[in-house]
Amino acid sequence: MRLLVVGRLSGQLATAVKMAMAHGAKVSHVERGDQATEQLRRGQGADLLMVDYRVDIAALIAANENERIHVPVVACGVDADATDAANAIRAGAKEFIPLPPDADLIAAVLSAVADDDRPLISADPAMKAVIGLADQVARSEASILITGESGVGKEVMARYMHVNSRRADKPFISVNCAAIPDNLLESELFGHEKGAFTGAMARRIGKFEEADGGTLLLDEISEMDVRLQAKLLRAIQERVIDRVGGTKPVPVNIRIIATSNRDLAKSVAEGTFREDLLYRLNVVNLRLPALRERPGDIAVLADHFVKKYAAANGVPVRPVSADARRALVSHRWNGNVRELENAMHRAVLLAVGPEIDVDAIRLPDGQPLSAGSHGAAPDAGFAGRAAQVADTVTRAHVGQTVAQMEKTLILDTLSHCLGNRTHAATILGISIRTLRNKLNEYADEGTSIPAPQSGIAASGYAAA
Repeated sequence: MRLLVVGRLSGQLATAVKMAMAHGAKVSHVERGDQATEQLRRGQGADLLMVDYRVDIAALIAANENERIHVPVVACGVDADATDAANAIRAGAKEFIPLPPDADLIAAVLSAVADDDRPLISADPAMKAVIGLADQVARSEASILITGESGVGKEVMARYMHVNSRRADKPFISVNCAAIPDNLLESELFGHEKGAFTGAMARRIGKFEEADGGTLLLDEISEMDVRLQAKLLRAIQERVIDRVGGTKPVPVNIRIIATSNRDLAKSVAEGTFREDLLYRLNVVNLRLPALRERPGDIAVLADHFVKKYAAANGVPVRPVSADARRALVSHRWNGNVRELENAMHRAVLLAVGPEIDVDAIRLPDGQPLSAGSHGAAPDAGFAGRAAQVADTVTRAHVGQTVAQMEKTLILDTLSHCLGNRTHAATILGISIRTLRNKLNEYADEGTSIPAPQSGIAASGYAAA
């Protein structure tokens, strides 16, 4: 993991940096926020910023966002009180690390915030066969196309291949092609020169150059505009790129890994994906089976997530009961590993007693795994009940705006988490800052908000 430290590197902060390096972090350092933004702009990337709380964190985050640079921030400092920590979190930091540092705390924060510790876990023969193929080609320079349903673990597989490649000591850079608007994706991938367009105040290094020597993951490449696909094809074939507004080609040395949850052959037939680009990317295809196709992985993944989130939340590790294991294996997991992970995170928070039982394992709507989902062959009666439930849920949503649906989901999740903002944000898949902004909006509307760690509605919202 690449760690950029911002602040005066002395005393306890220097000690914290040494601890981070001991846990495998590659550390660089600047003293000011503007220097951090400039370093990131030049392509000297980072997976995490560790910032002295006395630095203007809000200004640093704003400057990065203006450059479309999204790197998580943790604040730290000596002699900081609760107000200083709260102000840092309010400014946009994800966590606050008090100094003098604790080695275990440093390791936990690096793992949790950077989300770099996602091992490839498998016990099912179907998945082991795919891993075996990945091991065969990992050290090659061949482009790899990883396919499979959403949530199946495509990015985890891509990281696994990078770690086991000859480029393991070089950067692993990921770009979500579906999350970046078409008019910005070209600049994001290839960079731009100063004055290339309105707002281009300085040269910006793109992801291709940032990944030089390492691996570039093009996540959900099927969503890339056809026009940009032609420029991508040239970059892969000739190993050169053109910055937006640039006049000279820039050589790059990267390995391409792409992912897609769509049938790219079908996209080619529909004219939305270039056939020649598909051939360039699909030298080796790794199709990851859906979680329901590898039932042997469900129990081992569930145990892994229980240990992970028990440690993250400071609660004891409870074993999964036998009934709960049967329910987990028989559930279809349409959201695959991502859905299972969220379910086990909720289970760790909601479990009571010595074991995690079926009632603690909740679906995204807050309902426990139903008894019908345990069985191997649902009968017509179950199908009818399921249809009735689906119809009821659908009718309840008719007439609601997207904003109303979002509000209901956020408040219900917060209630299930007993008011804990951090847990709720994690389950919802949004930043704690976004969650706080939403809650402030609801409070201003007069909505009662569950107080932190209570589950009891509070008349007003105070940041926690």
